[in-house]
Amino acid sequence: MKRVINFMGVRHVAFALTVLLTLASLASLAVKGLNFGLDFTGGTLVELSYEKPVALDQVRTQLSGAGFGDAVVQSFGATTDVLVRMPGDDPLLGEHIAEALRGNDSAGTITVKRVEFVGPAVGEELRDQGGLGMLLALGGILVYVAFRFQWKFGFGAVLSLFHDVILVLGVFSFFQISFDLTVLAAVLAVIGYSLNDTIVIFDRIRENFRMLRRAELLENINISTTQTLLRTLATSVSTLLAVGSLMFFGGENLWGFSLALLIGVGAGTYSSVYVAGMLLVWLNLTRDDLIPPVVEEVDERP
Repeated sequence: MKRVINFMGVRHVAFALTVLLTLASLASLAVKGLNFGLDFTGGTLVELSYEKPVALDQVRTQLSGAGFGDAVVQSFGATTDVLVRMPGDDPLLGEHIAEALRGNDSAGTITVKRVEFVGPAVGEELRDQGGLGMLLALGGILVYVAFRFQWKFGFGAVLSLFHDVILVLGVFSFFQISFDLTVLAAVLAVIGYSLNDTIVIFDRIRENFRMLRRAELLENINISTTQTLLRTLATSVSTLLAVGSLMFFGGENLWGFSLALLIGVGAGTYSSVYVAGMLLVWLNLTRDDLIPPVVEEVDERP
């Protein structure tokens, strides 16, 4: 048998690290809160049309130099169409932005195609629905894993996912990075990624309970995690490479989305081993927990 890595040998250190990071994230969320983007807080949306193709970085530099440092700039279909989002509800904001950008002679004529205001009520509704979506996802996962495996597995899976989400939100809160709909989508993607990794390890633990009759729970977790380690590393490294490329080459609009995925993938890999595994130890999972209950037949004859 190949060498088994003693993952659970450092479980107390991992527990201390997990508690520290989780409490720090919760404290940051309580004190600083999240820096919600225009998707949630509302603001003005301005669509501009250039005569010639223009670089988005150049547009951001011009707006920042003109005092519009909070502007969110992104392409809108063609290379000549630019979408600018700004906080505030000034009806003349579109003309002010166009005037600030007209100093770029290489871009040609700039036309304001539309100006729309998104109220805070819409942003609040999106925020509430996004939070509700995360809670429903975690609840559905708890029911699925408890039904698929056993309630102790389900509890461990949901707590590990909760750890991943809190850690991602804590980083965005501490550094006050803009939290918009793309970041929310990344958080939901992290839940799915981390769950997949956790279920693979849980499934191997259940199989080894049947195959390794004399193995204790800690030994079982170490063996199961070692057996799935190559698969976990291959998945994590390939995902991190893709996310890293998206972060560095995807532009400013996808940077928050990529950062949330980067943190979530790392946290998910860690929590699949230590958070979910430690919870199984604390809940004292035994081989008997995986044996289906015997239904006694009732003799209804008189």
